Amino acid sequence: MAATFGEMSVRQIQAGLAAREFSAAEVARATLERIGAADEAVHAFLQVTEDLALAAASRVDAAAAEGRLAELGPLAGVPVGYKDNMNLTGTRTTCSSNMLRDYVSPYTATCVQRTLDAGALPIGKLNMDEFAFGSSTETSAFGPTRNPWDLGRVPGGSSGGSAAAVAAGLVPVTLGSDTGGSIRQPGSFCGIVAVKPTYGVVSRYGVVAFGSSLDQVGPFARSVEDAALALNAIAGRDELDCTSQPCDVDFTANLAEGAAGLRVGVVPAFMEAAGLTAEVRAKVEEAASALEAAGAVLVDVELPHAQAAMSAYYVLGPCEAFSNLARFDSVRYGYCDPGHADLGSQYEASRERGFGPEARRRIMLGSYLLSAGVYDTYYYPAQQVRTLITRDYLDAFEKVDVILAPVAPRTAFKFGEIGDPTEMYLSDMFTISINIAGNGGMSMPVGLGADTGMPVGVQLIAPPFRDANMLRAAAALEQVFGPAPVAPAFADGKAGE
Repeated sequence: MAATFGEMSVRQIQAGLAAREFSAAEVARATLERIGAADEAVHAFLQVTEDLALAAASRVDAAAAEGRLAELGPLAGVPVGYKDNMNLTGTRTTCSSNMLRDYVSPYTATCVQRTLDAGALPIGKLNMDEFAFGSSTETSAFGPTRNPWDLGRVPGGSSGGSAAAVAAGLVPVTLGSDTGGSIRQPGSFCGIVAVKPTYGVVSRYGVVAFGSSLDQVGPFARSVEDAALALNAIAGRDELDCTSQPCDVDFTANLAEGAAGLRVGVVPAFMEAAGLTAEVRAKVEEAASALEAAGAVLVDVELPHAQAAMSAYYVLGPCEAFSNLARFDSVRYGYCDPGHADLGSQYEASRERGFGPEARRRIMLGSYLLSAGVYDTYYYPAQQVRTLITRDYLDAFEKVDVILAPVAPRTAFKFGEIGDPTEMYLSDMFTISINIAGNGGMSMPVGLGADTGMPVGVQLIAPPFRDANMLRAAAALEQVFGPAPVAPAFADGKAGE
């Protein structure tokens, strides 16, 4: 039992706690032991929060002894890990950057606090691409995370640590953030359920920003129900985030309804896109056929401006990143390079040595795009394209309830296989438009690719604030393809040997 809590579902853990088969303290200790034994191979965790986990377990056990376990919330007794751009009081929040290597959070992000309020056991902070700039977790200043399905391949990014921790059975639930695909793409690469809700469903307060108009927090899990339970815990209005919206939806409510009657959109241009591999295309087609067999109606829809999403994103994203990273000036907080006689040279050296190559690339690009004489040429047209893409999705959702599409053009690639930043950016070619429009999107695992033998996920896209639509469709697919398994090298308590 000690090695398998990370492989159990939320309901299984809570049923065991309620039946007094084990205690929350046992869950916490076994999870910590499991991470100690297996994470050296994966490198998903940057910090393990043993004291916080055991303290939370003590509160859960006290509630269980008093018969109040069900009152704690949807994550009572469940180990949860957090992407390291989410503040948690007393922990380091580094964003996997030397710039914040020694930064200790003085407060807790709302999304993290809501998991704690729901009874979660906070297990630790998870590796990521530096400041969420990347699609492979290779840009982390503390070394890459490895894909549990093949340790020679990337887990995706930027939430690679969050995805890998669930795929390796280290924890049942993690949180990540998604600016252009950073939840869904690693979810697909690691073969797990990964949900980016509609922009505004989850508060961004306390999450270190990359692109403030694009970022959204969401859960990773191995089943649709577990992801829905986690979303229940973290969703809703937050007075500390003016972009957050009220949310009184139970995301588990319609999971058993099946696909009968659902209108599922398929985008022909996505299925014919250059770079989409045959094995991924085949899996998307297989998922479409499965939904149709379950009673869904397939409808072709057009997104005529989606091909411009990549160009718009790599204007809007760097501009917002440049603005958000300006605060790291070596004076207030962040890395301070020693031995400089004047503030100007200190500032320059600190930012040069504190930020990695990809962060510097995006800072310089954002600075250029917002400069006089350039702004009107690029930034303003990018915002116009954003409006057109948003309208395209609204028009499509007049015809369908959910859209089915690829998540990424290929399965997980090998470390060092992609060295060109532009080619790396294409990993998010199918996910970026959803962030630009603000819709909900998720990755649902549908088995292994015929050529690489690596996990493939399909993307389900929902209308704004109708995230329950995509979860219902995902649950219907789960009836066909099954819940996501733990990666074979880590299943049944193995440590990835």
